[in-house]
Amino acid sequence: MNIPFTLAVRYLMGRKLRTTLTTLAVIFGVLVLFSLNIVIPAFTQSFQANALALLGQVELTVTHKTGEAFSPAALEEVLAVDGVRAASCFLNRTVNLPVNFVDDDPNTPDRLAALSLVGLDVETARQLRSYVIEDGRFLTPADADAAVITASLAETLGVKVGDAISLPTTEGMTSLTIVGLRPARTAPGNEEVLVTLAQAQKMFNQPGLVNTIDAAFDTTDEAKRTEITQAVGSALGQNYRLGEVSAGVEFFAALQVAQFAMSLFGVVALVMGGFIIFNTFRTVVAERRRDIALLRAVGASRATVISAILAEGFLQGAIGATIGLVGGYVLGAGILAAVSGVVRQFVNLNLGGPVVSPALVVVSLVLGVGVTMASGLLPAFSASNVSPLEALRPAAADVQSRIARRSAILGAVCIGLAVLGLAPGNLGLTGLGALLCLAGLVLVAPALVKPIASLFGALIALTFARNGVGSLAEGSLTRQPSRAAITASTTMIGLAVIVGMGGLVTSITGSFRGILRRSLGSDYLFVPPSVGAWSSNVGASESLADELRAAKGVGVVSTMRFAASSAPSPASLKSSSGETAVSLLGLNPATFPQVSGLSFEAGDPGTAWEQLAQGRTLIVNGPMASAFQLEVGEALHLAAPDGAQAYRVIAVANDFLNAKITTGYISQANMAADFHKTEDVFLQLNLAPGADAAVVEPELRAIAARYPQFNLISGQKYIQENERLFEQSFAALYLLFVMLALPSFIATLNTLAVGVIERTREIGVLRAVGATQKQVRSMVLAEAALLAAVGAAFGLLGGLYLSYVMVGAVKFGGFTLTYSFPLFGVVSAIAVGLIFGVLAALIPARQAARLEIVQALRYE
Repeated sequence: MNIPFTLAVRYLMGRKLRTTLTTLAVIFGVLVLFSLNIVIPAFTQSFQANALALLGQVELTVTHKTGEAFSPAALEEVLAVDGVRAASCFLNRTVNLPVNFVDDDPNTPDRLAALSLVGLDVETARQLRSYVIEDGRFLTPADADAAVITASLAETLGVKVGDAISLPTTEGMTSLTIVGLRPARTAPGNEEVLVTLAQAQKMFNQPGLVNTIDAAFDTTDEAKRTEITQAVGSALGQNYRLGEVSAGVEFFAALQVAQFAMSLFGVVALVMGGFIIFNTFRTVVAERRRDIALLRAVGASRATVISAILAEGFLQGAIGATIGLVGGYVLGAGILAAVSGVVRQFVNLNLGGPVVSPALVVVSLVLGVGVTMASGLLPAFSASNVSPLEALRPAAADVQSRIARRSAILGAVCIGLAVLGLAPGNLGLTGLGALLCLAGLVLVAPALVKPIASLFGALIALTFARNGVGSLAEGSLTRQPSRAAITASTTMIGLAVIVGMGGLVTSITGSFRGILRRSLGSDYLFVPPSVGAWSSNVGASESLADELRAAKGVGVVSTMRFAASSAPSPASLKSSSGETAVSLLGLNPATFPQVSGLSFEAGDPGTAWEQLAQGRTLIVNGPMASAFQLEVGEALHLAAPDGAQAYRVIAVANDFLNAKITTGYISQANMAADFHKTEDVFLQLNLAPGADAAVVEPELRAIAARYPQFNLISGQKYIQENERLFEQSFAALYLLFVMLALPSFIATLNTLAVGVIERTREIGVLRAVGATQKQVRSMVLAEAALLAAVGAAFGLLGGLYLSYVMVGAVKFGGFTLTYSFPLFGVVSAIAVGLIFGVLAALIPARQAARLEIVQALRYE
């Protein structure tokens, strides 16, 4: 082992408490980063497994770029390409099953959340794949109401060849007779139910349409296969996508936002850990000033001193990152286990285990070790620059004062620039201002430690008046303003995040509750299994709405239809395909405003519905207006099965169900004409004036029973459920953000423990002149309270700015929020800061009180 590592190991082993506390900061940061980033891929994989069945081994898969169904005429163009051996059309739809659809037992969740119903051309499909039949027979072109399923699905449903199974379709429940069993499914994905293409088109009310073409080539040469694929692409044109299935784009868009947010949260945790480590290494340099001087005096080079301190950082970073990875995996698995029930209930997904990628492991390790070593870099150079003679002399107070003044001036400039950044209303400048504000507070902190400590010291002195330790605690803190400021800065960031999130949550809650009640305020709703992920739901034909309108006591019925589309990406939005996915919802302009509503941000709400019924017009929600940089009056070309169509934007408005998804609203007439969709995926109705809900509801439930893909629920109850889910989600968020205060706890504990070591002789003198153990404990507790108060003061200032920035960022993303003062966040931050400050002092206070007087006086 070389000299720097030898020195590093000996020092770390000799300061076990400090080593443990510093390593905990690394563990915490890596744990948060790693755990949150193995959760989102689990959601993604579960969605893929539930929404898309594996298509088997074929050379090429062709889908429309919107993901919607298209004319089978494209099959002839594929077959005409030289080198294509065989090709076949399919209509493949995910059938999201209602909760407890299989066993009808509300106490035990079904093992089956969704099925893939595959309609195939029997003759051509068998030219592509070998369909092995274990029992019974395969489908024939003449089959109607017949199905082939897997043995594993038959076991789950408790059926055999000759039995019937019933599935929800657009025409209600459809009974299919099982004519054959395939081998049990072993690969991930949904269980498949095979029917004839004509049967699938009938069940999904999409006559003459398909959504997938599979092709096989006549060569195994890789270069030739690439040429054939390119030839197929040229023959079909830009409206088709080769090699993948397009589905669930709206769900994946929401997951990408969550992935970014969680990654940001983890990085913030690591940065806070870096503050603790930076403070620790600065303290190490100060405490070992004489040791370093002696090393330099006996011949140690600057490189040796730097290497020794960086070696300490490397060892602590490597150990902390490794433990953080293990702890992060356990935490991620715990999060998935905790939310699986809620996700199964509201999104109809069965979550799997954590998904760990090698890249994430490498990034977590690099960040854990890198942040630790980077935090020690400046102190290491600072230590190496001190000459042996200078290090053996006490540090000059005027030098420290001069450095503090310069930092304060620079910090004041940063804060001034941050305030100016609010004026233009530009998100980039405002975000930069947030960083400048926090950096400015960190720089100003050393100069403000003394006045703030004096202010709070008076209160502390009253609290500990009998012990007479308030002034001692204040003096101890102000003697090392830089170290106290760094510790307070860690507390500041944690509390600033709590206050900032408090402002964001308060603003979101107030704004979205209004949108929720406007969107879902009808008397009754027909809700599909996966709200928002519309493409994975099987809706109903117009017959369901007609039945509801005919029911006695029902007034107005309005429906919502879905189609996937895309539009050319703006220049500022990078996209490999040049297109950005869009969710389209078809509304009835005459009936929708009577049962629901949108929250308008631009355009005329009084004439919007009339305009929506005229020509190709479009209402876009905030995220879509932001993504495509759209304004009222502009045109947008939307991809459709028969070619792109130009739609004119008439308004910008939001609804609750699609708040996070890039969504446009068009008339149902345009939905049918351009996208061939007449399938209702969400229904709302109001009772007739004077109708008795107790009399009408039983008939509504009788109708709903014939369409089990929908859950009938009263509008008021659905609002209450969403508000409850809102509160639960934000409660979990607050718990996560309170976790960000943990580094401040570690930092305070570390600083106080170091302070006790540095003041061993001072504490010994106090004990020798008559100070009791209780007074020594009180002194350390008072110092901790002062540190917490300083951190809370800075945290509140930074948090209020941060909350404004966060609300502005949400507005930039397409939502107009009314800023609300984060009173709950402020109170929570103060409480968390003070409680953590006192708790952090318990161990150092006990350590100080138990020092032996004689040994303390001999300490050097």
